Amino acid sequence: MEKCIVTIARQYGSGGREIGQILAERTGLKFYDKDLITMAAQKSGLSKEVLDSADEKAANSLLYTLALGSSMYPLGAEALHVPLNDKLFNVQSEIIKEIALRKEGAIIVGRCSDYVLADYPKLLRVFIAADFDYRVKNIMDKHSLKESQAKDLIVKTDKRRANYYNYYTGGKWAKVDNYDLIISTDKIGTEGSVKLIQTYMDML
Repeated sequence: MEKCIVTIARQYGSGGREIGQILAERTGLKFYDKDLITMAAQKSGLSKEVLDSADEKAANSLLYTLALGSSMYPLGAEALHVPLNDKLFNVQSEIIKEIALRKEGAIIVGRCSDYVLADYPKLLRVFIAADFDYRVKNIMDKHSLKESQAKDLIVKTDKRRANYYNYYTGGKWAKVDNYDLIISTDKIGTEGSVKLIQTYMDML
């Protein structure tokens, strides 16, 4: 029997990663986030340190995109001068699909996983959001930053994540239609968010 896969997209500072980790502990499902980079490095033979710099970032080559005619190309395709970001996206997408084929379920954070697994029958696409001021306080506390620094980091990180998602999916990050469940953590907190997702999972 296929188990549920939960994909988590998140605004920076909303606590999406922490929610995913707790959910994995409660459900016994495997949790995938930064370890996807390690797996991609092993699969591709590329350096993990190099891939770290390209993680969840869209390719910057406008000429490459125009020449390709689209921001997407078949997974695993090899081409001359393919941007590192595109190579990483393709390898991570292959790994995410391999995880789905195991039918063991999983919690996957980011990496356009909701788009990559669009055809998976037991997929729960979650978007974690929060009030801007709530996120600013979280980032200030977590990284010991000044308010202005936290605000700047949030704006830049959300913009990078949006660009990444929009570039590789042709869709729009944070658009309601892309998700099954949208949660505001400033309203119900981390624990409430985990319980809400679990309830939804039980109904699939």
